[in-house]
Amino acid sequence: MAVYNIEKYRKQMRERIGINRELTGRNYDTALAVKCHNGTFVGTESEGVRSYKGIPYAMQPVGRRRWKAPEAAAPDDGVYEARYFGKSCIQTEEASERASLYMQGEDCLTLNIWTCCGNEGPSADKAVMVFIHGGSYGWGGSSDPLYDGHNFVQRHREVVLVTINYRIGLFGFIDFSRVKGGEAYRESGNLGLLDQICALNWIRRNIRGFGGDPEKVTLFGESAGASSVSLLPLIDSAEGLFQRVIAESGSIAFTYSREEAQALTAKLLGETGASCMEELEAIDEDRLRKINKKLNDHNIFPVRDGIILPEDLYEAYQGGKGAGIDMLIGTNADETRYWIGEMGSWFRYWCAVPVFVRSIIHGFRKEDRDLAEAFLTLQKGSPAHRATEFFNELVFRVPSIVQASFHAENGGNTYMYYWTKRSAIPHYGACHAVELSYVFGNIGETIYTGKEADKELSDIVQDMWARFAVSGDPGSEEYPWEQYVTSAGSTRSSRMRMTMLLGDEIRMIADPQKENRILIEPLLTYRCNGNYDQTGKILNYLKRSGARTGLSLALAGSAMYGLGRLRSKTRGENRP
Repeated sequence: MAVYNIEKYRKQMRERIGINRELTGRNYDTALAVKCHNGTFVGTESEGVRSYKGIPYAMQPVGRRRWKAPEAAAPDDGVYEARYFGKSCIQTEEASERASLYMQGEDCLTLNIWTCCGNEGPSADKAVMVFIHGGSYGWGGSSDPLYDGHNFVQRHREVVLVTINYRIGLFGFIDFSRVKGGEAYRESGNLGLLDQICALNWIRRNIRGFGGDPEKVTLFGESAGASSVSLLPLIDSAEGLFQRVIAESGSIAFTYSREEAQALTAKLLGETGASCMEELEAIDEDRLRKINKKLNDHNIFPVRDGIILPEDLYEAYQGGKGAGIDMLIGTNADETRYWIGEMGSWFRYWCAVPVFVRSIIHGFRKEDRDLAEAFLTLQKGSPAHRATEFFNELVFRVPSIVQASFHAENGGNTYMYYWTKRSAIPHYGACHAVELSYVFGNIGETIYTGKEADKELSDIVQDMWARFAVSGDPGSEEYPWEQYVTSAGSTRSSRMRMTMLLGDEIRMIADPQKENRILIEPLLTYRCNGNYDQTGKILNYLKRSGARTGLSLALAGSAMYGLGRLRSKTRGENRP
């Protein structure tokens, strides 16, 4: 069982807290000062790496700017420290999201930069890598030690690395289109994405001062961050702000329809008693913080509103939107096992997952239930193991494959990976987020790996990511990486659906788990996205329950699983 030590992490995060001071009229190290349009920022230097933390990239979304699209930071001639991370967006504290244990506030729109330079100063032609954090669009922030860019930039002096904060939860993704006065808040369902675009505009305007080339920008993100970098190529106002994306364990699947999004809006109105936007605006930050905690399980993802995002994202990729962007995308072998830690034990997870998967399948049409049953029959192990594979494929891997396939079919340079390196934490396997300490080179950050990450693999993966950012090709002479194509007629590859395994083995493989992909692809029409509203009732029940209730649910899940298989067999429709 994984035990997240929240007090240990809280102490760790409190030690990082500080307030950047204004230095106008004070002495400061001019060698560490970079002039930007909204101020001169003075960073710090360690081991040849310069860091600049907590730089505001927008007018802070407080007061009348709450729930409004971000505005660019105003011009400023002041001089400011950039020693400390900015605030995390308001969120509920979770031990697995250490940025939630940092100081919080609505005034959270800041970014951080790491760059190397010699005595001659920074050269202004380096590739820029911009990381967007995950956290189910309701948690997380750039102050998390996993995302510290020092080690990556120290290894790759040819890269400038940027991490950003954006609005999340009730502050970043809530649709007010049907609330009185909501016509002035037509973009509210996707404010977090607009924040990201605002940050990219700041980077385009100012990154040369840190040695970066604004024409060589690669976005990379994990989970909700991977979803973000998958969505941004579909947004017109983001066009030209980046050239490449790396999506780790996330895709366009992590979204809501406008109709689905109304449930959270209704719950917010019910909790506050507000009937219009004017009354919502008047609510103080502390009260919203408490309401956000109460509505955690109803947290939503970006909204397919037809304004910022297309209503059909798969159709947008299929039609060639964003085809000029280079894409590297992949998933982990055991994504769903991350939630063992969220539930508190393998036993609770083992109890809940079959029940949850049955609840998903129950909503399918008959012919699609048959596909799901065929998939479960194909898997090995206990009902929990089979259910895990179903969820992994439905929510993570196959949506990423379909996104990559459409992108490749429209001429987009596309690379696919499959992460197999396992965590040392019992039962976690190659879980969601396990690759992060490898990607950043922060191998001592063991929250998901369980022990120090393998340095050799970390170095290899960092090199791949950096090569992709610099050249658009993550491969090397030692590890050549074929592009992902789905048509034998492609001139770019003679082999289809080539995927890089990243783990104890590093090699290319054609169409891994092909049978799973074929069975799951038709089920993507249901737009299952794994949001907490779907899982919350079961998970919270288990958290509050003891072993007796857990065992009852386990038996119920096994019975439901067995009944589904029996029905398929008696109809003669059980296929391998």
